[in-house]
Amino acid sequence: MDEKIDLKELRKKRKEEEKQKEKEEAILSKERDKVYKEVTEYEKKHKKEPKIAPSDCYVALEHINKIYSNRVQAVYDFNLRIKKNEFIVFVGPSGCGKSTTLRMIAGLEDITSGDLFIDGVYANDLEPKDRNISMVFQSYALYPHMTVYNNMAFGLKMRHVPRDEIDDRVHRAAKILQIEEYLDRKPRALSGGQCQRVALGRAIVRNSKIFLMDEPLSNLDAKLRVQMRSEIVKLHEELGATTVYVTHDQTEAMTMASRIVVLKGGYIQQVGTPKEIYNKPSNIFVATFIGSPAMNIIKAKLSGNTITLQSGFEIEINNERLETLKSYYLNEIESLKSEIKKVEEDKNKAIEKALLRNKEFKELDTKINDNMKEINSLKDEIDTNKFVSKIKELEVVKQNKENDLKNATNDLNNEKSFFLKWSFKKEIKGLNKDIEGLNYDINNLKSNLDKSNDEAFNKDINEKIKTLENENLELGEKIISKKDELLRTLDMNEFNSFDEKVKNLNDTITRYEVLSKNPDGDYLLGIRPEDIAQSNVNNNFVEPSKTFKLKVDVAELLGNEYYVHTKVLDETLLAKVNAITDIKHNDEIELMLDISKIHLFNKDNERLIW
Repeated sequence: MDEKIDLKELRKKRKEEEKQKEKEEAILSKERDKVYKEVTEYEKKHKKEPKIAPSDCYVALEHINKIYSNRVQAVYDFNLRIKKNEFIVFVGPSGCGKSTTLRMIAGLEDITSGDLFIDGVYANDLEPKDRNISMVFQSYALYPHMTVYNNMAFGLKMRHVPRDEIDDRVHRAAKILQIEEYLDRKPRALSGGQCQRVALGRAIVRNSKIFLMDEPLSNLDAKLRVQMRSEIVKLHEELGATTVYVTHDQTEAMTMASRIVVLKGGYIQQVGTPKEIYNKPSNIFVATFIGSPAMNIIKAKLSGNTITLQSGFEIEINNERLETLKSYYLNEIESLKSEIKKVEEDKNKAIEKALLRNKEFKELDTKINDNMKEINSLKDEIDTNKFVSKIKELEVVKQNKENDLKNATNDLNNEKSFFLKWSFKKEIKGLNKDIEGLNYDINNLKSNLDKSNDEAFNKDINEKIKTLENENLELGEKIISKKDELLRTLDMNEFNSFDEKVKNLNDTITRYEVLSKNPDGDYLLGIRPEDIAQSNVNNNFVEPSKTFKLKVDVAELLGNEYYVHTKVLDETLLAKVNAITDIKHNDEIELMLDISKIHLFNKDNERLIW
């Protein structure tokens, strides 16, 4: 009987859990749809704005967002400027958006919103083949039926590069990569390392501006990975290339990069040189992700100039660090004030949307927007410069297509390979269709240009514009009056979540104002394992602490050093110490740490203080 009741209760509980899960998924789906709509609407307006490339970089990613068709967002407001010849490494755990961002640079993924510039050119709408980028994949992506030579030459043949130049480029790349003896072999006769060299060779022969590498070494064994790491860096320097490299391995990032971009959950956590990231991590995620073994994070309490750990061990800090801590809170207050401003802007947008639910208000708003669209459209009809510029742009594209058609036709006549002949025929068909479409567009634009130069046509258009502008002035007065009327009847409870956010932010500001004067309280302390040493061993500590004793939980011997795991209450402390004497489980050892190397993190948001 009890078992039946228990089973009934269990089923009921499961049903409730399923309902709750469905409810949460529905809320999440609604929120994702809302975000997607906002992002795409913004991009639609932003796309029409002039695109000016930053002058101080080679590749620029500005406010890049990526939302997939299922409304899942993979990349959030990604901003990065890459200088010429830099070796940039994107590093982070699986699903952090690093490969997605790389594929957006390559043109293999569409950018939902934001701007991409490559060598001063707006690249969002450029085809992958027009970006002059070479990509190296994790899977090598070699054609199994082709020799190494043909794998490396294939892309050049498809671009109609002369045969002599193809031969020269392939042999030059093979020499750099030391694979000349494998040029007549097929991929199945090569090792993993050799296949990776061929994939690199195929990228090199293109003489591209940028190399993109998506976890190219993850399929190789540990020893070969180390060897290939140094080869890729050497190759990058020899070619004077600009490289963007993706990996989940922080050792690869630290040893290869000129700058590292650390990602988590689609957000950039920190950008900096390996040294900057290691010595000054921006938050606890970066501190524990970069560095092997990971940084120790310990609960700590500050009182005056004394930091006390859970074990009771005390660390004295100087007045300079105390002042840095106070300044940190003053800076945080300014950031929180900016956040409040943004929340208030979001609230005003939400109120505007609520007002649009009123039929009369929406009709007025729609009419004003429609008039503005018509005004802009009419202005375009008499903008002769715009027509001339567009005609010139399309004629350049047409000329390039005609050159490609000529080259493809010549290559088709000279090619013996059935596979390449079929590829060239397909290309020729596509080029003819493109040229036909371009001719149609150019003729239309020329017809519109003739119209825009007509005096009577211009006069008529300007009169229409003036009428619409006067109508919008009248509609504007009506919409302001209607807005005031609706605000008096609007249920403001609908916007409580915004007010709650502002209240919480103001509460935090009040708390931080107190802490900016007296920062006593709970914190998280970080210390790297290599900055902890046995007290009886000579070390190079700048600011040695007092000694403390701990019992060894696990001692891992790695040649000339130990990884010593110890426990303090519910926390684990890992020390990296010299193997001068044997250390075993349950031994008591006396340790000290370098106070100059400790980091303090805010317990609220896990950000670095110092």
